[in-house]
Amino acid sequence: MNFTIFSPIHLAILTTVPALAAALVAIERRVSSGCKRIRIGLAMVLLLNSIVWYGYLAVRGLLIFPANLPLELCDVTLLLMILALLTHRTTIFDLAYYGALAGTSMALITPDLWEPFPSLATVQFFVTHGLVVTSALYLVWSGQARPRPRSIWRAMLGLNLFAAITGAFNFTFKTNYLYLRAKPENPSLLDSLGPWPWYIVASEGVALGLFILLYLPFWWRNSKPRQ
Repeated sequence: MNFTIFSPIHLAILTTVPALAAALVAIERRVSSGCKRIRIGLAMVLLLNSIVWYGYLAVRGLLIFPANLPLELCDVTLLLMILALLTHRTTIFDLAYYGALAGTSMALITPDLWEPFPSLATVQFFVTHGLVVTSALYLVWSGQARPRPRSIWRAMLGLNLFAAITGAFNFTFKTNYLYLRAKPENPSLLDSLGPWPWYIVASEGVALGLFILLYLPFWWRNSKPRQ
């Protein structure tokens, strides 16, 4: 691929994500009833982007079972984030928060691209993943949502249930969703976690460690007794 990790264009994409979240928070504080409009707007952009993507796959004849199904962690996180933005449900946000900042952010840092950059597929990849992370940061920084106590264990349970279902699908149809059967061809964090199947076991510890780090900013506030 002609896309270099941590190249100037990659760094520009990575810095745009938190910058956009901060800009949305600033806009919300200046515009009356801004929070709901921004939440709905983000959800609609994510939904429309997904519709365009699957339409693109269909036109190219790539929606052939069992390939290109929404069975990656980022696909589920995208759905959860859309629902969290639309419904403002705390249980959904708990799952979307960890999925976005521990999973989707890793995909942004080490993207597994399958077309040269820039193309519709690669631009769509960065738009979708970037907006999912932006949405998580925006909801937290604007004070509209935060992970609740025991949310780490809910997220770990949800992650493992999804991995078990996806693993069964992979075994049946010889696919490689969640990279459970092989590592991605492009460089990724999995390269440092050993060969198959040990990198899968090690990923459990990495996920738990990331979830704990992501919860630490909220631990003291959530542990304070209510007045």
